[in-house]
Amino acid sequence: ERSRLNPDLVECIEMLENATKDNTGITFTVAINYGSRDEITRAVKKLAEDAAAGKILPDKITEESIENLLDTAELPDPDLLIRTGGEERLSNFLMWQIAYTEFYFTDVPWPDFNKDELLKAIEKYNGVYMENYYWAEETCAELTQKKEELMA
Repeated sequence: ERSRLNPDLVECIEMLENATKDNTGITFTVAINYGSRDEITRAVKKLAEDAAAGKILPDKITEESIENLLDTAELPDPDLLIRTGGEERLSNFLMWQIAYTEFYFTDVPWPDFNKDELLKAIEKYNGVYMENYYWAEETCAELTQKKEELMA
């Protein structure tokens, strides 16, 4: 929602979006004038309006119904959330979207967060991902073995 931003800033944002619209390598999202509670409230109000108008039955409302009305409907959920400056809270940021996101906390303040710090976060994320992968692989192997033992 950009209505409360300076028109020069909105123009700059639109120019950057246009210049990068065909990029496919990563999704980089900047949240300005954003609050997750407001985002979810707007989505729920829209669903309530649609239900009152008979456009959707309340028992047909799903997670997808809500997700499709969020500001980030066209974006993938984040894989990694980096929180700088020693903060370890969500601060009303993407509360719906980060349900399965990995978190990386650092005491480094945002102005000092550089490429080396980013690489540390990515290495930590990759380590957690690989730990989870190997745990799942080992667990599946153990379950398969127990199933075979029970079937014998």
